[in-house]
Amino acid sequence: MTPIALMGALEIGLIFALVALGVLISFRLLNFPDLTADGSFPLGGAVAATLITGGHDPWLACAMAVLAGAASGWLTAWLNVRLNILQLLASILVMIGLYSINLRIMGAPNLPLIGSSSIFTPFIGEQLDRGWQVQPAVLAVIIVLVKLGMDFFFASQAGLAMRATGANPRMARAQGIATNKMILVGMALSNALIAFAGALYVQTQGGADVSMGVGTIVVGLAAVIIGETLLPSRNLWVITLATVLGALLYRLLIALALNADFIGLKAQDLNLITAVLVGFALVLPKVKAKLFRKKGKWS
Repeated sequence: MTPIALMGALEIGLIFALVALGVLISFRLLNFPDLTADGSFPLGGAVAATLITGGHDPWLACAMAVLAGAASGWLTAWLNVRLNILQLLASILVMIGLYSINLRIMGAPNLPLIGSSSIFTPFIGEQLDRGWQVQPAVLAVIIVLVKLGMDFFFASQAGLAMRATGANPRMARAQGIATNKMILVGMALSNALIAFAGALYVQTQGGADVSMGVGTIVVGLAAVIIGETLLPSRNLWVITLATVLGALLYRLLIALALNADFIGLKAQDLNLITAVLVGFALVLPKVKAKLFRKKGKWS
């Protein structure tokens, strides 16, 4: 694998680390099966691309993308807690609706950003050939800040209340926690991170596409599961670190598979590789548990 290909895989892995952190909030901390990610990821990209091509500041575009993602997550939670629609079904409804909304926002199935500024432009300068080095570094700083922010929030009283809501809703309500409010806020936060990832993704790839969110939730779940297998822990700061590392490892494995000439895989095999890796990630915890049980019997 060439250095450029390696940095490219690292770049995409860092972006999907944001997706994985968002999925961690919904699936693990809130125990809320959420498929909205497949819609909120392209939503963030659509909002950011539309504003950037309209001449607005890229950071403002990212902020608006975050707000749009938060609104989609809040709507999914609202359908569940207010209208009593099943969690999975509520997220599917929002995901389907977002497809049309994303088309409306962009005005076309895709929107190129060639020649437009991005959040990376001030760091790259006139030497555009340095982009493959600078962009991963900027993304790494963003990921570190987001991770530290999550660690701080979920260690606070509000964050602990949200975690209690996901762990045991009845007990949380008995302790006076407004569980419905916690679900609304948590789902908004989850999809805000995912939409932020979408906004960053379009700026690294040079354009937005209405179908770019397909399989987003699968990637996020795979990253979470791989991270949990690598670094099993109950400490939140370790869990968030493991999630980030899981996303990076996942993208590196895909890049290695696509760049291994002896395997003979091509770009059109990406979905096949993704399915195999996700299946492996799902089976790995069970295999690991069996190995530990056998080791305990023989020791």
